Amino acid sequence: MDIRQVFFKYRSYTPIPLVILALIFAKPTGTTFWSGLCVMLCGEAIRFWGVAYAGSTTRTTTTAGGDRLITDGPFAYVRNPLYVGNFFLSAGYLIMSWAWMPWMIGIYLPLFAFQYGMIVHLEEAYLAERFHSLYEEYQKQVNRWIPRVRPYRGKDRSLPRYAHALRSERTTFLTILLVWTLLLIRWRLL
Repeated sequence: MDIRQVFFKYRSYTPIPLVILALIFAKPTGTTFWSGLCVMLCGEAIRFWGVAYAGSTTRTTTTAGGDRLITDGPFAYVRNPLYVGNFFLSAGYLIMSWAWMPWMIGIYLPLFAFQYGMIVHLEEAYLAERFHSLYEEYQKQVNRWIPRVRPYRGKDRSLPRYAHALRSERTTFLTILLVWTLLLIRWRLL
């Protein structure tokens, strides 16, 4: 089995051990709790914006895919806005918990880079094979992780579907609420 496919399939579950460790060893303060929440919400805003353009195909776990190359919305600035959002979601949670800082960030960064490096490599191989020169041009113009200043103008234009994104992101919203609540309980009551 392709290790990239394993990381792709289980990408929603791989942060769970780190989340549990951060909850167990949490030492939040008012500053870390609320600033970490702001970082988390920024991450979810990026994700939500991306899902509004990409749709629920971003929720697939079977294999990398897509019937069209999305180059609008946040994809006009960075090729992987959902994963950038995921980065800030998790980093925000770690800031909220303030467990083992700064060592936890030292653990998180290489784990995130390894996992999402594998996932992105898999997805890019699919996109290059499926969209050929269209993807090659997009890849040359838009960075993988660091946003452009001006939006890329691709050939296909699409409109965001925010109502659809609300439905698609409800699991993420519930997860954010759950970890926020658990950490709040941990901070205030334990």
